Amino acid sequence: MKTEHITIFSGSSIIVKGLQIRLEESNIGSIIKDRVESARLGGFGEHRTAIELLILKSDIDRAKIIVDKYKEEINS
Repeated sequence: MKTEHITIFSGSSIIVKGLQIRLEESNIGSIIKDRVESARLGGFGEHRTAIELLILKSDIDRAKIIVDKYKEEINS
């Protein structure tokens, strides 16, 4: 069985971690892809919002509701 991950959100480390916790509370697994740390280790620069949160494509419908609510909270 092929599993496909998609990026559902990107932002700063703290913001991404907050969303990851909310998704975990709803039993939605996720992976953080930290390009900032990877770039630092490689000796390159990267924008601080280059941290992505990936989920399984099959969880997109459930996760979208949580992500939309989270975006409202952090933008208010």
